[in-house]
Amino acid sequence: MSTLSTTITTASATGPRPAEATPAKGAPARNRMNAEIQGFRGTAALLTVVFHVWQQYFTYDRDGAHSPVPNRYANALVSLEVIDFFFVLSAYLLTLSYARAAIDGGSTRPGRVFLFRRAIRIIPLYFLAVTFVWATRNPTLPGEWSDLVRHLTFTQVFDQEQIFYTIGPTWSLSLEIMFYVVLVALGPLAARACRSLRRRASRVAVCAVGCALLYIGPFIWIAVARYGLDIPHTEWPVFFGPQARFGGFAAGMGLAVLMIALGDRGLLHAKVAIPLRVAAVVGLYLLSLCGTEAEDFLTTFYHPLSALLWMVLLYSTIHVQRRGRWHRCLTVRWLTGVGLASYSLFVWHEPIMLALYNAGLLPPDGQEGFPLAVVIVMVVAVAGAAVSYWVIEYPASLLGKLKDGRGRPRDFYPEAAGQG
Repeated sequence: MSTLSTTITTASATGPRPAEATPAKGAPARNRMNAEIQGFRGTAALLTVVFHVWQQYFTYDRDGAHSPVPNRYANALVSLEVIDFFFVLSAYLLTLSYARAAIDGGSTRPGRVFLFRRAIRIIPLYFLAVTFVWATRNPTLPGEWSDLVRHLTFTQVFDQEQIFYTIGPTWSLSLEIMFYVVLVALGPLAARACRSLRRRASRVAVCAVGCALLYIGPFIWIAVARYGLDIPHTEWPVFFGPQARFGGFAAGMGLAVLMIALGDRGLLHAKVAIPLRVAAVVGLYLLSLCGTEAEDFLTTFYHPLSALLWMVLLYSTIHVQRRGRWHRCLTVRWLTGVGLASYSLFVWHEPIMLALYNAGLLPPDGQEGFPLAVVIVMVVAVAGAAVSYWVIEYPASLLGKLKDGRGRPRDFYPEAAGQG
């Protein structure tokens, strides 16, 4: 989620094109990259649905002890968390313009414009969904009013009791909002700091070191909290707050710096790209497979390690010489369509799952009912997400056209200029 920004324009996916670039050559490559990113996003959104159905059936299994998937290797696949992917992808896309300004010079978009467009992208659907779900679960006033306030102010991630209330997965949007604020503060600052550096390599090094420090910080926090202070993993604000989870955003920022630093140089040959992708996917799977105990090392540091692997997977997908079967799979139309509506899918899939569950429309708890439950929730949630995108998300996104890139109101009637 997004982290979860879902509809990224071609320009924002690759950053502004240099003045000397040839549009005819650049456009197809950018379109392919945008489609691949949408396919990535669609895949991650579907895996998120599977994970939360798994979580529902794991948590509410009749004896509370067995996973809904009896085979531990299959269970590791369906229980794979992908929230770090959304953090990495969001940070990568949104940091590109700042990284370009810091490394190659140029201006950055005013912070107020950036925040306005992010707000237009996230808030309308989020506010509507939170208010609707909260109202259906609190039919009499005042209800759990503090829960509503925390969700509408994106502060639920700091609440131990209500972090997963109303729409549980949206705790990650709290971190998204905080990342936006950090980015509009650090991005222009990095650009100004790099102007005095004559060598491009020095500017790249400054940006890379900054990203590395942002990535290492959460590692240190988690280590101190877990092994120094012996804080249990169920202290959600400690391990879900920005101090613990910003490693995912830092990895995405590092990827943006790497991509700008490389430009069109060093494009990966298939002999290198394919092993990198395989290593990243296998690493993600092993993290899920081996992190069986809540307090063991791999589970404790799952998210910063996962973010690093997602970064490698993205890098080995977008910085390549030739696009092959992997890219064709990512760009199939139905998958990019899911990617287009992935924010709606992210917001609505848990309320839809719980509504179906409480209405008795999902199979009984336990191992036998889980596969069919995944199919039912997937079909209903994807259909609902498609409706939500076209009825709520897309119309709201048009509000972003009210201002130009410098934050000035657009003139939609230029022919009227100068008339008395």
